[in-house]
Amino acid sequence: MARPLRIEYPGAFYHVTSRGNEQKDVFKSQKDREKFLEYLASATNRYGAVIHAYCLMSNHYHLLVETPGGNLSQIMRHINGAYTTYFNVKRKRSGHLFQGRYKAILVEADEYATELSRYIHLNPVRAGMTVRPEEYQWSSYRSYLGQVKVPEWLQTEFILGYFGGRAPDTANKYRQFVEELLECEYDSPLNATVASTILGSERFVGEITERHLGEKKAERSVPAVKGLAVRPSIDEIISKVNTVLGEDSELTRSMSLYICQRHSGAKLKEIGERFGISDAAVSQANRRLVLRAGQDKELKKVVERVEEMLRRVKS
Repeated sequence: MARPLRIEYPGAFYHVTSRGNEQKDVFKSQKDREKFLEYLASATNRYGAVIHAYCLMSNHYHLLVETPGGNLSQIMRHINGAYTTYFNVKRKRSGHLFQGRYKAILVEADEYATELSRYIHLNPVRAGMTVRPEEYQWSSYRSYLGQVKVPEWLQTEFILGYFGGRAPDTANKYRQFVEELLECEYDSPLNATVASTILGSERFVGEITERHLGEKKAERSVPAVKGLAVRPSIDEIISKVNTVLGEDSELTRSMSLYICQRHSGAKLKEIGERFGISDAAVSQANRRLVLRAGQDKELKKVVERVEEMLRRVKS
């Protein structure tokens, strides 16, 4: 298996997840979860980590982490290493607890922080562990709503700042934002990740590639580097969709919106401006297409055909 590409620099944001070895549970008791949270706290104190959101499931966890010191590897060695030692000593076992290395996706925070926090906080609902996200004790959601005291090591102001106003108005706006998707099937924001490495606009991906990959850009055999090399523009995507579906149809427009969000790396606002609609309308249109494709096998084949054409452009 290819070694994941790591990009670290001061001020970077990441969505981090780590799963139990062989999909086994890594949290088996309340004490386990409490101990893991203690290691999140110590990571902020010792290594300067900023934890913006978290959710501890049974066999994995999700974090939204900022690294002012550009030291994600050091932070994660502390969290996973200390917790593994605790878990093994407690249960008189040895060996790996987590499956391989943690997965870290570099995130353009201004564009995706709120969406990722919502995705993280809705994890227990998607997994059928609870009906409402605030009923789940082991996530940061209740801290965001003001239902429990915010731990000193948890930073909620950054994300809540996008919703303006003052508490409790800000918390209520954030609740509404999260609950918009409670009854909906929706695409994970992580589906827009480029080369399993970066989640952001086309400009952000380009800047990161130029500034932080350096000589790695020449290593074309590395899958992640190759995936970062080329991204289709909005106009290229529209052209490919027109080739498959023809111009001037509602389906062509819907398909173009959907493929642009998944593959161009452009911000929702940029896509909306190109099509003369709002960024919220882009998201709504894409949710409708996902639902249709789930019920219509022929439509799903069309999506796959367009995506295959784009892969040929990138290779």
